[in-house]
Amino acid sequence: MMFFKPTQMIVKSYSKINVSLKVLGQKEDGYHDLEMVVLPVELHDIIEINRFNGGSTTYVTCDDLELASMQYNLCYKAVEQMRSVFGFDDAFEIVIHKRIPFAAGMGGGSSNAACVINAVCKMKGISNTDPKVLEIAKNIGADVPFFVACKPALVTGIGENLKEIKCKKKYHCLIVKPKKGLSTKSIFDICDTFERTDCQTERVIKALEEGDDALLAENIGNDLYKPACSLLPEVQEVVDALKSYGLPMTAMTGSGSAVFSLSTDVKLLKEAALKISGNDRFVEISKIL
Repeated sequence: MMFFKPTQMIVKSYSKINVSLKVLGQKEDGYHDLEMVVLPVELHDIIEINRFNGGSTTYVTCDDLELASMQYNLCYKAVEQMRSVFGFDDAFEIVIHKRIPFAAGMGGGSSNAACVINAVCKMKGISNTDPKVLEIAKNIGADVPFFVACKPALVTGIGENLKEIKCKKKYHCLIVKPKKGLSTKSIFDICDTFERTDCQTERVIKALEEGDDALLAENIGNDLYKPACSLLPEVQEVVDALKSYGLPMTAMTGSGSAVFSLSTDVKLLKEAALKISGNDRFVEISKIL
């Protein structure tokens, strides 16, 4: 039982990478069944949340004006569904400070919504493992349930089914995103016209659990990679370059356009970051949580 319920919180909204992503097929509702190995990444936005008793309106602001509308919609939706399901009338002021790149496949908007859900849970004394909370997360977006838990996981369905994975190694992560992003909808609209990759989910999980870099490099993959490259060839240029720098555990995350390389050798990642920078790319070295 929570006796102290905060009225103000400042929280980190983490990003993610898909170490593997398999598209299993399209459902009747238009969504695709997925099988993904997803890892949380330390690269994060900062969200300030203030709760007001008995308020009527929730305000969401974002310091990136280009993203303000999208962030507002997801976070506002999260609050309104929490208010409706759990029957409270508190209002919230939410300020989002962006760092996660947009249209990158790193889950920035979903992470922000999940952070708001978790913060509201703490402020109202609600467990974030409550089935009603998880249903709200699922309704908001495919990646939101993952970010509510924010632990390495096998994720299936459209993102609602999670099974935690234990990673043996503490990987650092080089993230490179071309200036241009990619629309998730645009990628999924064409993904069924491309051949699937040969990534093996079970082997990826085994590699992470045993710390087997060679096995991970051999089986890492993303069924959305070829569709993404067809729309933005720079994605393949980045992947090929990073692999040529001695980083075999390299792939695109999500629907792109961000590419990541995993390694325990931070020096090697820094050298690669210097080589790959330029062309207005987002380049960042982070770590897996």
